[in-house]
Amino acid sequence: MGDVTGLFIVMIVIGAAAFAPLGYFIYKFSQKDGKPFGDIEPHGDSPSLVNDLAEKAIALVKKQLNKNKKSS
Repeated sequence: MGDVTGLFIVMIVIGAAAFAPLGYFIYKFSQKDGKPFGDIEPHGDSPSLVNDLAEKAIALVKKQLNKNKKSS
């Protein structure tokens, strides 16, 4: 009987350790009106040279694909 109780306590401790990060995130998320890490700059809103180059490259590839479809 003592083996089952000991195993139960060990499993509870392991489960609590496994779900502690999730509980901490939920706690922080509910603490600041849905902003768990405070005021941070959202991704994609700031101008970036890399984003501009990627958009130009995508536009160029789309243009080439459309040109190939029209000529076929």
